[in-house]
Amino acid sequence: MEFKWIYEEQTSSLVRTFLKRQGISKKLLAKIKFHGGKILVNDTEQNVLFSLKTRDIVTVVIPDEEPHETLLADDIPIEIVYEDEHLLVVNKPAGIASIPAQYHPRGTMANRVKAYYVAQGYADQVVHVVTRLDRDTSGLMLFAKHGFAHAKLDQSLQQKQFVKKYQALVAGDVAGLHQHAHISLPIGRDLSSLLKRQVIETGQKAETEYWLKKRNQRCGLVDIQLHTGRTHQIRVHFSAIGCPLLGDDLYEGAMDQGIERQALHCYFLSFPHPFSEQRLSFELPLAADMEKVAETI
Repeated sequence: MEFKWIYEEQTSSLVRTFLKRQGISKKLLAKIKFHGGKILVNDTEQNVLFSLKTRDIVTVVIPDEEPHETLLADDIPIEIVYEDEHLLVVNKPAGIASIPAQYHPRGTMANRVKAYYVAQGYADQVVHVVTRLDRDTSGLMLFAKHGFAHAKLDQSLQQKQFVKKYQALVAGDVAGLHQHAHISLPIGRDLSSLLKRQVIETGQKAETEYWLKKRNQRCGLVDIQLHTGRTHQIRVHFSAIGCPLLGDDLYEGAMDQGIERQALHCYFLSFPHPFSEQRLSFELPLAADMEKVAETI
């Protein structure tokens, strides 16, 4: 894959310094050097110590990525929301894990995306997961189609340039929900469980913002935006305020209202494109099982 920039600075700079500013890491530079890539300045091959001058054209050729043989391909269709040469956005169904585990090497979205890449004959077949979802959470999930895109997207995540919004069905003390509020409660491990988290004074800072869409005496539909990314954050926070998610038996959610998984759906995702810098935004309707319950509120 080829990337090209025009050096616009008035003072000279080493190629290495310039490429670092473009998001190319030392690891990627090593891959370019030792695995068949190229660095060109004005169509002439140069090394990273070459000194650039104004209006020089810098071209980087990144070698194709070898596929991970350990990631198995599951030939199951995926619902594609958006795709270009750098990105893939899909709608993950509930009940499907994002990535394989040691004793569960297949049956995940990563396995399905691997099969899609193989079927399309893409040169880069390494699956780069940018945003994960819990197994039983449905909705938007982002993959990078090569390592450079992944690195740039991770940088945007660290700079908090991503916006992720969820919708959830909650029960319990729904009368106590505000029309708009922030839940700011620290989250840490629950030592009684390998999976469970809890609100605990010694935990990490966690902030969840929500808007109440509608409610009845039984349950409510809330719109949620995360401002931190702790494990199980939404589930823990709503359980802590007395409104656990429907179907979330790990956090005492009601299991008798037609939802048999945590009623959580990532419906909105927005972030800057890693190369054009144009802000991309994607939105999905509520998942069918949640919509069926929401219609009764």
